[in-house]
Amino acid sequence: MEWFFDTLRKYPELAIFLTLGLGYWIGAKKIFGFNLGAVTGTLLVGVLVGQLGITIAPIVKQVFFLLFLFGLGYGVGPQFFRGMKSDGLPQVIFAVIICVICLLVTWGTAVAFGFDAGTGAGLLSGAQTISAVMGVATDTINGLNVDAATKKQWIDSIPVAYAVCYIFGTVGSAWILASLGPKLMRVDIVKECQEYEAKMSGGADSMELSGYRKFTARAYKLDRPEFVGKTVGELESRFVEARVFVERIRRGDQIVDSDSKTVLQAGDVLGVTGRHDALVLQAPGLIGSEVEDRDVINLPAEIVEVVLTNKNLAGKTVQEIAQSDKVRELGRGVFLRKVVRGGHEMPVNWGLKLDRGDRLFVLGAKRDVERVVGKVGYVDRATDQTDMVFVGFGILLGGLFGSLVLTVGGIPITLSTSGGSLISGLIFGYLRSVHPTFGRVPEPVHWFLTSVGLTAFVAVVGISSGPGFVQGFQQLGAKLFVAGIIATSVPMILGVYIARYVFKFHPAIALGVCAGARTTTAAIGQITETAKSQVPALGYTVPYAIGNTLLIIWGIVIVLLMT
Repeated sequence: MEWFFDTLRKYPELAIFLTLGLGYWIGAKKIFGFNLGAVTGTLLVGVLVGQLGITIAPIVKQVFFLLFLFGLGYGVGPQFFRGMKSDGLPQVIFAVIICVICLLVTWGTAVAFGFDAGTGAGLLSGAQTISAVMGVATDTINGLNVDAATKKQWIDSIPVAYAVCYIFGTVGSAWILASLGPKLMRVDIVKECQEYEAKMSGGADSMELSGYRKFTARAYKLDRPEFVGKTVGELESRFVEARVFVERIRRGDQIVDSDSKTVLQAGDVLGVTGRHDALVLQAPGLIGSEVEDRDVINLPAEIVEVVLTNKNLAGKTVQEIAQSDKVRELGRGVFLRKVVRGGHEMPVNWGLKLDRGDRLFVLGAKRDVERVVGKVGYVDRATDQTDMVFVGFGILLGGLFGSLVLTVGGIPITLSTSGGSLISGLIFGYLRSVHPTFGRVPEPVHWFLTSVGLTAFVAVVGISSGPGFVQGFQQLGAKLFVAGIIATSVPMILGVYIARYVFKFHPAIALGVCAGARTTTAAIGQITETAKSQVPALGYTVPYAIGNTLLIIWGIVIVLLMT
């Protein structure tokens, strides 16, 4: 063991990987149904490894932290700027208010408990579950005009406060929003979501009325003489509130592709695609008897992920798009299977309003998909290549901007290279969403930037602050835990009331915007599970983008307020 410890001291890079491996392993283990998560697990392991007296150059953690912040901004950039539009403005304003409340409550709590600037920053980071605050607060403290011993004391206290406050910050916020939130609003959240879905889908179940899920292909023999000599389009229009399409026709020994202008003939066998229930319940009465004809429905099909960039479609609901005369013919044979916005799946129904940057999963016959996707946006086909020119210059430009210093009242104020990289990520992520022909960062790479970038930073923080961590925990552990409960609970409880009774959000969306503004993924997962619906996710993405940006910047502000 002594050889092992000496090797870690000689090669500190190995200590980082040891910390990451054990941190991810411990963070994934569930205790009483709750897991610490990779960040907290890595921090605690780092503190333990740090007891060996391992020295790591500070530049290492800064490199990983810049990668994390750029990746974070890149991911939330589309929602951040989308929220500035008029229809998203209420959610933006709400998120700003909640973030300000989080800052003020945390600052007031830190002052009341007599904490120093580092402990206050750690309290903000843990209670609001925004790990990146540790990085920007450290940068800010390093730029202060105080002695080196004080800087070290404050910086070492940041991870202590974070570790103590993070557990209730995660568990507490999820419990407050998912369990206590509906009681505070005096609503049955499951019933509210069901009614909302029915309203958004026009009074029927969203899975059925939209016709964008659970579709199939079946063959029918044209037995109804009234349609002989009519066009395919006239037959398709007879299906009430359903998108049903005749894709192929068998005539004798030949199979031909059809479109809306194809004229039907007696004895035709029609290969029809559409919603399963529409084909089962309506097709026999409108077309004729179902037959077994594999060849007429054996057409090549595919699912394509397309980024919505068409300005004429953005801002419209699924129903407006599907029933538009201009779009109807273009969208023949194509079905919307899923919509992902900001990494979260949206509930697909007639009332869902689409936005630029949304990822639409389109399904249909290959010829139909190829015809429509180019009119909708950019096909984002899977690739393992990352545009490192985009990433490299993005971080460089952001860092240069963040390095600028503005002196106000003798106090140097700067975003630092960390804050600059975050802002750069927001801008570059938005540019990628509206011009997706460049700047691709595949999902696995984006995960590496945001997850490993942050945990590697935290690993170095834990290892470097390990010697002082135990002493700080012994001195302030109990006080910090109580302070964390206050700093977590007060903003979330106030947020529920403000969202419901001031902004008049629907109860489910009110819970979603609270979770988003506090950037608590655990809470939105618990809320959707409790509500048995994805409706709360409609309120999550825009506030999440705002909250992620402001709460990180608050790491700078709280240090300045407390000094």
